[in-house]
Amino acid sequence: MKIVRGGRLSLLLGACLMANTSMAQEGDVARGEAASATCVACHQANGGGMNIPGGESWPRLAGLNADYIAKQLHDFKSGERQNATMMTFANMLNDQQIADGAVYYSQLPATPGQGGDNADEALLARGQRLAERGDWNAYIVSCQSCHGPGGRGVGEAFPGIAGQHAGYISAQLNAWKNDSRSNDPQNLMGAIAKRMSEEDIQAVSAWYATQPAAEGEATQ
Repeated sequence: MKIVRGGRLSLLLGACLMANTSMAQEGDVARGEAASATCVACHQANGGGMNIPGGESWPRLAGLNADYIAKQLHDFKSGERQNATMMTFANMLNDQQIADGAVYYSQLPATPGQGGDNADEALLARGQRLAERGDWNAYIVSCQSCHGPGGRGVGEAFPGIAGQHAGYISAQLNAWKNDSRSNDPQNLMGAIAKRMSEEDIQAVSAWYATQPAAEGEATQ
């Protein structure tokens, strides 16, 4: 069994590396700031997003990889990723505006994550274990296998999740778990999320929300 699992892990890591390709065209920060005016209501002027306890959370965009932001906007625009609000706003942007906005947000200083402050030590310890080592008993691969050490992200395919809001991470894990989101390479997140319990999801979401976003995340 260990040999089989090791082989599967190698395939998974290979897929992670193959998925790290660049797709965003060259953007302009000044034009991006102007284009971001449509984003402020949800993502805030500083790109920090919002975490509403027990309600909807909007992700931090500040400091994220520009290629990742651009890919998600294109996916919303094409319908590959579903969200009624984001589809509306993404369709208001042309390709150049998407590139400009993505570069603008990637240059902003990352803001602190919210939603993990009240988590108890046991939950945070479980979250750290899943993030750094995974859980082979449940065949859950560690988050850092794809999102990189410290959760700082790897290119357009795997965003930095350290310092992201707990409510947003949890919502996305549940979306992958119930197949309402499937726009990642090889549906890796769907396969992993389906093996996670609700406690696992809460734990890893809370732990990453308490971690500082890595400096230089946007250049990964």
